Amino acid sequence: MVGVLACASCLSRASSRDLSSASSRDPSPASSKEVSHQPAKVADVAVRIDAHMDPPRWATLERQLLADSVPASREFFNKYFDDRGYLQVFVRWGANDGPDDAFENFNHWPELHALGASDEILQMFLKGHEGLLKQYTEAKTTDVPIARQGMYYKEFIVQSDWMHHGEGLQLFNRMGLSIPTDTKYQERARRFAGFYMAEDPEAPNYDPVHKIIRSMENGSRGPMLRQATALDWVGDPFDVKGFDALHGESTFEQFLAHYQEYSDVVGDHFLNLVATTLPTNAYLLAGEPKYKKWLVEYMDAWLDRMKQNNGIIPSFVDLDGRIGGPEGKWWKNAYGWGFSPVNPVTGRREDRNRIPRALVGFSNALLVTGDQKYVDAWRTMIEAVNSHARPVLSERSESKDGRRQYPTMFGADGWYGWRNAPWNVGALEVWYWSQKPQDLERVGPDRWVSFLQGHNPAYPEQTLERDLKMVEQRLNAVRRDTTPPDKRLADNMLDYNPAATESLVQLMWGALVPGREGGLLNARLRYFDPDRKRAGVPEDVAALVSELSNTRTVVTLINLNVIPGSAVATFLNRNSGM
Repeated sequence: MVGVLACASCLSRASSRDLSSASSRDPSPASSKEVSHQPAKVADVAVRIDAHMDPPRWATLERQLLADSVPASREFFNKYFDDRGYLQVFVRWGANDGPDDAFENFNHWPELHALGASDEILQMFLKGHEGLLKQYTEAKTTDVPIARQGMYYKEFIVQSDWMHHGEGLQLFNRMGLSIPTDTKYQERARRFAGFYMAEDPEAPNYDPVHKIIRSMENGSRGPMLRQATALDWVGDPFDVKGFDALHGESTFEQFLAHYQEYSDVVGDHFLNLVATTLPTNAYLLAGEPKYKKWLVEYMDAWLDRMKQNNGIIPSFVDLDGRIGGPEGKWWKNAYGWGFSPVNPVTGRREDRNRIPRALVGFSNALLVTGDQKYVDAWRTMIEAVNSHARPVLSERSESKDGRRQYPTMFGADGWYGWRNAPWNVGALEVWYWSQKPQDLERVGPDRWVSFLQGHNPAYPEQTLERDLKMVEQRLNAVRRDTTPPDKRLADNMLDYNPAATESLVQLMWGALVPGREGGLLNARLRYFDPDRKRAGVPEDVAALVSELSNTRTVVTLINLNVIPGSAVATFLNRNSGM
């Protein structure tokens, strides 16, 4: 028996909704009940499910994955972290193997606990987080100016770009799923948000007049308002011999060469939209209006820039708030639309446009406001980019053969980076946020989406089995790793991390998998254990979201425990594309 409490958010945008507790793929009449077809009041959405059904295989696999992840994560933690929570590596500053990578060793651990894994997961990542904050506050550079007094200041990295900020903040941003009322966590969330809201005079990152973050390089010691050097990006010189540099470099000179063209950082950049996660997190924790106000102000300024730039988000806004500066070069800046630097290992130019990271800002704005204008803006950009498609000439003649190619990059000579398929960055997110059939048409082949559409019924078992195998494979990699700590870089173990949550996030929460971009969870459902007073499903409970639409969420809850009386609180997010 499972007691279910479904609570609907008051932020609903639609006039009517339902939450269905159902199984659309199991013929057993005892497997489901319809909760409501009418606009629901929080107090009214309660149902007790007491019919018997044999547990489906997906349910036992979910519980196995939640259980197996704990000892695997424990072994990972005990091998790579000491009793202080310090990471046992050769500590460096830099974009390749710096502080952000150290924190990334806990990627997916907060989600794992919030889904229902043992509290031991929470205890380990909290200990590791505290240890890493101290370790990188103590760590100092010699040659890189900004970090000579410490790589962290006020418990936040002193300066970086928001590709690496976001990656390093995954742990902090998502631990709020489990400890939202923790006093220290709330204080940090407010302080970190303040770095980007003109509240800290030592971190003047935000210009409220022009509504810009003043540099792509920013942090607790403020923005970089000069051209960046390769050394700023790479960190102090060291002997690369004996290290496994994951970008393929074999000498420190190659490290420097990798970042030789990364000098343009001054001015606002679409990467900085990831910074909206900090005020969003603070707002969700405390509900203080100033955080929502700042988020809307900053995001709406970016929507205006997109409108002025033919629907396309610029990668360079100068310190006076001009799109592209006085010359109108909106595609400039490292990681921008026109960024194709030389890879020193291969000698070839590589397109390194980091547009997908900007999706985080649009997700945050939608999560907080429920306003579909943010979804509309991204959809418009997809259409704008694809409107520049070019015809393909036949191989046998100069005539057009009906095929088209689509751009992915833009520089001084116009559009480039041509591909045979339409540009669909953010197509999955736009569909998830809007739930419109026409948005689904842009999404490429996706096994999870196919399952939600009533196809691919084997997907739950297949994806859970894949993640279980991944846990085993990564644990074996941990055991085979004989690298001594003094020859170990902070990113060397990232592919050994045994926390595999993609299947659980999709199947249990009905959510997009939160990625390395560092954004918050945007899920259709969350679960809470009222007996243990913690996030996640109770022990022996499994959940499967099998259908999503603008008006409907179908979830099957299974209690594998023979002891009656287990309860789970299920919360419905009405701003997650509904």
